Amino acid sequence: MPTFWHIYIAAGTILTIVWCGWLIAWSAKQGPQNKGDDELVGHVWDGDLAEWNKPMPKWWLYLFFITIFWGVGYLIAFPGLGGYQGMLGWSSSGQYDEEIEAAAARYEPIYAEFAAMEWDDLVRHPEAQQLGASLYASYCTTCHGSDARGAKGFPNLTDDAWIWGDSEQQIVTSILNGRNAVMPVLTPALGGDEGVANMVTYVRSLSGLVEADAAATAMQPMFVALCSACHGVEGNGNPLLGSPSLTDGVWLYGSSIEDVTATIVNGRNGIMPAHGELLGENRTKILAAYVRSLSLDGGSAGGMQ
Repeated sequence: MPTFWHIYIAAGTILTIVWCGWLIAWSAKQGPQNKGDDELVGHVWDGDLAEWNKPMPKWWLYLFFITIFWGVGYLIAFPGLGGYQGMLGWSSSGQYDEEIEAAAARYEPIYAEFAAMEWDDLVRHPEAQQLGASLYASYCTTCHGSDARGAKGFPNLTDDAWIWGDSEQQIVTSILNGRNAVMPVLTPALGGDEGVANMVTYVRSLSGLVEADAAATAMQPMFVALCSACHGVEGNGNPLLGSPSLTDGVWLYGSSIEDVTATIVNGRNGIMPAHGELLGENRTKILAAYVRSLSLDGGSAGGMQ
C-alpha cells in the first residue's frame, strides 16, 4: 500500500477519536443544571409525560470515555493506524500461520500413518475414509457436490467413468497437480454448420443415442482424422490425455444435440485446479483413496446426460 494511504488512514482514525472525545465532553456541558419549568423542552405525551432537558447520567458518560480509552489502547497494541504494526506484533496472517503449524503438529502424524498404508487397504479403511470424507467436504464439494455426483462440466465421482484414470497415481496426480483439458474448436475443419450437424449425429450414435443416417455415417473418416488422436478410432477415449469415452453414455457437458454442438463449435477447456500446496502428499493420498472408494461397491453409474 502506498505511504499516502497509510498516513491517510492513521490521521483519519486519530482525528475521529479526538473528535468523539470533544463531542462527548461538549455534549455533557449542555442544558441547564437546575430543575425548573424552564428545563422542559415542550415535548409532552398523554397530557402529563414531559421531556426534561438534563445532562446524560454520569455513568453513561463514563462508558463513552472508557470506550475511547479502550480504542486508543487497542490501536497502540494492535495494527490499525496505517502501516503501524502494533506493540504486540500481532497480525491475522501470523495467527493463521501459527494455527496451521499447531494443527500440522497435531494431525500430520495421523495423516502420515494412514498415507503409509497400501492403496487397496487405504481405500477400504473406515477411519481413513472418514478422514477423507472430511477433506472432500472442505476442498471438493464446491465443484463435485456434497454427494460427489458432479454437475454439468464437473465429473461425477461415483460412477465408473474416469476421464483421467482411476489408478492411485492418476487420481493423486489429478489432485496434486490439477488437470487442464483441451477440446479444440472444430467448426472450420468440418466445413461449417452442415458438417457440424452430421458430426454431432455421428458422435451421439457412438453411445446409442441415435441411429446414424448416411450423412452421419459418412463422417467416420473425418472423425478418424480429427478426433481419433484423442478419443481413439472407436471413440473409447484416452485417460492419458483426459479424453472421455464417447461410447459409455456418460456425457460431462450433456448429450443433447445442443450440448454436443456447443462442444464441437466452441471447444471445451475444463480445469481441475491443483491442490498440492493446500493438502500436501499425505492428505492428498487419503483424499484420493476416499474419492476412489466412491465408485466402488455399487457406486452410482451414469453422469451428465
